[in-house]
Amino acid sequence: MKILEQFADKPTSSIFAAGGGWREILQTHAACTTPRMAGHKVVLCLNDTTELDFNGQTIEGLRPLSYEAQRGMYLHPTYAVSSDREPLGVQDAWMWAREPRGANGKRPGICESIRWTESYERLAERAPSIAHSRLVQVADRESDILALMVRAQELSWPVDLLVRAKHSRVLADGEHLWNSVQAEPVLGHVEFTMAARADKPVRQVRKQLQIKRVEFKNGEKAPIKMTCLVAAETSPPEGIKPVCWRPLTNRSATTLEQAGELIEWYRAGWEIEMLFHVLKNGCKVEELQLAHVDKIERALVLFVIVSWRIARLMRVGRTCQEMPSSPVFDADEIKAVYVMNQQKLPESPPRMSDVISRIAMLGGFLTRRGDGEPGVKKIWLGLQRVIDFAAGVRFMRSEQNEVSCV
Repeated sequence: MKILEQFADKPTSSIFAAGGGWREILQTHAACTTPRMAGHKVVLCLNDTTELDFNGQTIEGLRPLSYEAQRGMYLHPTYAVSSDREPLGVQDAWMWAREPRGANGKRPGICESIRWTESYERLAERAPSIAHSRLVQVADRESDILALMVRAQELSWPVDLLVRAKHSRVLADGEHLWNSVQAEPVLGHVEFTMAARADKPVRQVRKQLQIKRVEFKNGEKAPIKMTCLVAAETSPPEGIKPVCWRPLTNRSATTLEQAGELIEWYRAGWEIEMLFHVLKNGCKVEELQLAHVDKIERALVLFVIVSWRIARLMRVGRTCQEMPSSPVFDADEIKAVYVMNQQKLPESPPRMSDVISRIAMLGGFLTRRGDGEPGVKKIWLGLQRVIDFAAGVRFMRSEQNEVSCV
């Protein structure tokens, strides 16, 4: 806890020696995450992989990335969020540096795709301790692996799967997956706001939904029964390619309400991108200067946990606006927020949304009409200033309490 408090106070400070291996640190955090998960009927366990580029740094043990000349490693966490996207914690993580390609063009070592199956197995082990919560492993197209579905079926589906289909597999009846589902009648439509990404602005999206229960061949064993949902955008803006998603799940879904819920769960999968954003751009983990990849791994686990705390702060500020801020911030920090904004401290405890917005203002958030809610980066920058100010207040208070020898 002391290590994490120091990192949370100054995530970009230099790394110091930390006791225990990274697995022990993560297991402790995962154990604390479990009660938070147990408080929700549905917990979305998001899986994704991010590339960490340490090119130009002399760190022993780094290996190629997308290009053989690059040097870095990969991180694949299991990130638990509620169905309304409140970050709950990190349950598991895979970290590895891949082997260089051999003369034959093939890469030796363990098959990297096994990380999806192992992530599912770790969730399956934890599921009995959260028996009243429905766990759903959510992942993008890279996880559309038959071996993952086979393993989940062998374990009797202790955790649900929701993955975006990448392959139009041949079904047990000989039909191709996508053609088969798209031949179904339209169940209805859903509408939502698609957030801005890269050079694409925010826009409203309307999708028509088609759904079908299908069976995949599984050799001589029982076929794998899945539900495939095709969500195709209708009437996109001129010049914009329509967005089409094809989520696969083991759960049965027959109504528009159930299908819409699956779409919302899939959309929540983007929350893990926010975790990666904080990790790379807030904590700046790719600038770590350590001697060996083993030390990088230990530091990464600490920074992943800090990144979760920052992301959770942003989300709670949006979804629990009326909640008192005192359970999250101490009195000195709340006072610092108002003093640094040159505002009078309210007589009653301020709301969470009021404190978060003022923290973001200290990080450069302008609160103009149309600016929307403050993002992670502005909150993180403002929080650093608040923590420093509050630390100074505590130091001055302790100095005043000291008996002077002058």
